[in-house]
Amino acid sequence: MAMRPSKRGPASAARLRQVFIISVVCLALYCFLLVPDQSLDSSRTKLPPTLLNNRFLTSSQCAAAFPGLTKEIDDVVAKGPFTLTRRPHDLGPLVARIRDGKLYILSYARKSDLSKEMLEHRSATLHQIAAALLTTTPSEPLPDTIIAFNHEDDPVSPSFSYSRPADPSFNGPTKHYFAIPHFSFYAWAIPTVGSFSRASGAISGVEARLSWSSKSARAVWRGTTWFNNPRAGRVRQDLVAMARDAPWADVQALHANGSNAVAIEDFCRHRYVVHTEGVTYSGRFQYHQLCASVILAPPIAWMQHLTHLVKPAFSSSLDGVARTPLGTTSRPDQLAPYPAPWVKAAWPRSYDPGKEANMVFVAPDWSDLEATVAWLERHPRVAEGIARRQRELLDGGGYFSPAAETCYWRAAIRGWSSVVRTEGQGFEDLEEIPWEEFSLKEIHK
Repeated sequence: MAMRPSKRGPASAARLRQVFIISVVCLALYCFLLVPDQSLDSSRTKLPPTLLNNRFLTSSQCAAAFPGLTKEIDDVVAKGPFTLTRRPHDLGPLVARIRDGKLYILSYARKSDLSKEMLEHRSATLHQIAAALLTTTPSEPLPDTIIAFNHEDDPVSPSFSYSRPADPSFNGPTKHYFAIPHFSFYAWAIPTVGSFSRASGAISGVEARLSWSSKSARAVWRGTTWFNNPRAGRVRQDLVAMARDAPWADVQALHANGSNAVAIEDFCRHRYVVHTEGVTYSGRFQYHQLCASVILAPPIAWMQHLTHLVKPAFSSSLDGVARTPLGTTSRPDQLAPYPAPWVKAAWPRSYDPGKEANMVFVAPDWSDLEATVAWLERHPRVAEGIARRQRELLDGGGYFSPAAETCYWRAAIRGWSSVVRTEGQGFEDLEEIPWEEFSLKEIHK
């Protein structure tokens, strides 16, 4: 049987071409709109609230939910045993005993020797420890031990401290800094912050309402100018001097009456948040990390309990970003080397800003801050990716959640107990004050 000749003519061929073109366009739109851009993607899946608010997780559940959570503890425990000696006076770290899952205070600075703020900070951290003990699962009881907790800004070895030096030369094998969650994870009694749950919820509200493009492009900072570590020089004063009234910045020294203060959640309304450390660490850091904003800061010099999760891109690695001497007499050859040798030791890697980085380190003299902001504005998808990776890790990944906090505290107590030696130091002669009784005395100045 003879086959019929095809009747497909020019019109049919034109329709096929149209179908083909439409299909290609649809595929392109799918790839552009629905397939996540690598610069914006996060490798972490957002954990459910039921898990993030569960303070009763076991050690294995903690490790599965929050990979890398206890790196700071693991590193200091790896240094081996140390002896906790009794001080001849009550100044310095508070000493407490943990026995049968209960907390007892042995030695502590008198209220008359502490400011109201210091008392609040000390009390908040002791409440955190008590909560971690209270929520310990019966199948994994915490060991009996004696701990030392330092509530001052400067870390003390050996003790639980809010930070440790990032510079390896100040954190050698004989130093035993156990970095612990900041007291503000319980609450910070200042008007712009409040409880951590309030601040975190307010930040989530801001982020839900604002897209990246609708955020202010001005880099924001508020703070007092006199809180500088001697090693950092006049970093805060220099920031205010170079960025005051600049069109790309909203940088102001905090007024004495607080009239120009910014609520902690409102920093997240900006694409770029400038961060400065204080005498040592800065307690605002974890709040800024909850923002889907790019944090711009000199290399971090004080490691808090989760600072190791920072993956910095150095401004010096950004193509076209150059340092500009500040002042009328400075020359490029007079600029201090950046990164400094200690920075290279503490932060040996600059991460790819388009794929991995979740923060940007700038020169400590701010000589490339403006150029870095301009570079990020010219590369908005890269900038948004850095910001999103930060928030998706620490908020979505739950590292700042109640569950992670109590997981960390129990791991810190176990780690400390495994290496501390207290025998023969006279702690058995000290009177024990149950935490419940001590907590009531703490609230009255």
